[in-house]
Amino acid sequence: MASTLTLFVTSVGTGLLAGGASCAAVQGGLLAGAVTRRSPAAAPAPVPALAGARRSSGGSVKDRRPAPATDAPEEPKPLVPVGAFLTGKLASHTLLGALLGVFGDALQPSPRARAMMLIAAGLLMVLFALDLFGVKAVARLMPRPPASFGRLLRRSAKTESVVTPTLIGLATVLVPCGVTLSVELIAITSGSPLAGAAVMAGFVLGTAPLFAVLGYLFRRTSRALSGRLAIGTGVVVLAVAAWTVVSGVQAGGWATFNLSGSPAAAAGDPQDSNQSATGGGKKPVTSGPVRMDASGTQIVTLTVTDFYVPTKFTAQAGVPTTLVLHGKDSGGCARAFTIPELGVQEIVKRDGDTKIDLGTRKPGTLRFSCAMGMQTGTIDFKKA
Repeated sequence: MASTLTLFVTSVGTGLLAGGASCAAVQGGLLAGAVTRRSPAAAPAPVPALAGARRSSGGSVKDRRPAPATDAPEEPKPLVPVGAFLTGKLASHTLLGALLGVFGDALQPSPRARAMMLIAAGLLMVLFALDLFGVKAVARLMPRPPASFGRLLRRSAKTESVVTPTLIGLATVLVPCGVTLSVELIAITSGSPLAGAAVMAGFVLGTAPLFAVLGYLFRRTSRALSGRLAIGTGVVVLAVAAWTVVSGVQAGGWATFNLSGSPAAAAGDPQDSNQSATGGGKKPVTSGPVRMDASGTQIVTLTVTDFYVPTKFTAQAGVPTTLVLHGKDSGGCARAFTIPELGVQEIVKRDGDTKIDLGTRKPGTLRFSCAMGMQTGTIDFKKA
């Protein structure tokens, strides 16, 4: 399971860069309705200039006493309905994220199933970006709420109650934009109610700044502003989509794109390793990341901090092999270690060793990654 904090920060960035404008294009009408509500009591009533004046039979004004002032309730400030709208939206999406995390936990998807969901989320973002660019061929493929549902919410937005924007915000969970649907898939892959809630809460908080600004601007220029944002939003959504698809491909173990250029850690001489293993009766803790122990088992040691060190190994094929995950103040997504080809999923100890039996490997490349495909590496097994 990926780090809850990592997922939260990533979702805030997604909401800030792509979610705000894209969701505003879908939910902007609801936001505008919530913000532009005006109470009839607050509207200025037409009052005669000389309300208390009495005219004589000749038409002259006899009394110019001003009409008594009446206290009218103040119209809510624009940020009040905006804040209520966003509060409702945050509550409903956080709850949804927790439920999606519970679903993912019950489903217990394999590393490659999670990877497929990430790729699906990225492809959904691509469709949404093309829709923003005005590609008519994809318009009918985009999931949209029924028109009657949107009209119902817009009519509700015209009521006077301050509670109404909150209810509208709660209902936006039923009117998702393309990026929201993609983030929901990521919440499922988190496999945890806490992490799922963090994914959706972070996304909504990321969209909040733009929604707050649009709360002012949508009164007069919602359509014009939405049109100007469409292309820019599409570009950002495409960038996020590409990052998500690449992460999914890496999480599935089908390819590795972000390896460092450092030399691979290679297997040492078995005789030297055996001597160090037996000399003095001490375990060869510092004999290298790839070594042989006294029993003839090949030990591959991967140090896990916030990253994997090293990210490339060269090991001997045809030898019983154990992978040791050495946690060294480990954190972030790197703790959620996976080997997609073998279906291995392990949470690395923050400080300590976790052993994984890799069996006797044939020549070839074995890829590993964090659960979200952001940290990756390979072990190349070669004949001695």
